[in-house]
Amino acid sequence: MLAILDYKAGNQTSVRRAFDFLGIPCSITADPETLRQASGVIFPGVGAAGQAMHQLTSTGLDQVLRDVVESGKPLLGICVGCQILLDYSEENDTKTLGIVPGACAMFNRGLTEEDGQPIRVPHMGWNKVSLQAPCELFEGVDADSEFYFVHSYFPVPKPEFVIGTTFYGMDFCSVHGRSGLWAMQFHPEKSGRPGLKLLSNFAKFCGEVSNAQ
Repeated sequence: MLAILDYKAGNQTSVRRAFDFLGIPCSITADPETLRQASGVIFPGVGAAGQAMHQLTSTGLDQVLRDVVESGKPLLGICVGCQILLDYSEENDTKTLGIVPGACAMFNRGLTEEDGQPIRVPHMGWNKVSLQAPCELFEGVDADSEFYFVHSYFPVPKPEFVIGTTFYGMDFCSVHGRSGLWAMQFHPEKSGRPGLKLLSNFAKFCGEVSNAQ
């Protein structure tokens, strides 16, 4: 059973619907024991870093997430969940979880698209991901696939944690982490077939880890 972390930061229901469509058992939960016993944890989020971190720290879920990662349980961060796995976010000047070394920065509104037009912030739309390192989650996903983004801030992890990049006025990190600990700035649950394939691959990886224990 996969666990979708409920920390009042939005889009948990969208993620659950995606797994329901795939026929993969999951539950939305804030219960620490359920999270620790799950085969894998999805850490979604929509909103602001400061509000999200306040909810995590006030409920003790920040430490639960650290425990999940330290135990070797697979974890997938999405959008705000991707950003606050890092050490710090410029949004609300927020100290974040510190699970992956790095920070989260805001797009410079002076950047331009390839056609010379100024970018819009927040970034909303469909863009490709260029893999910079092998990633189990992208197995069977066409390299030309596009994914749905909506964000004003982007992750800047240490270079060795960069898995994929996307161009929006500049090349920014859109996927970071390592095997078993992944974070995506885009929304796989809203990205059609390619996004569903990523979620399916995550569930498959979680099952393989559970069976090996």
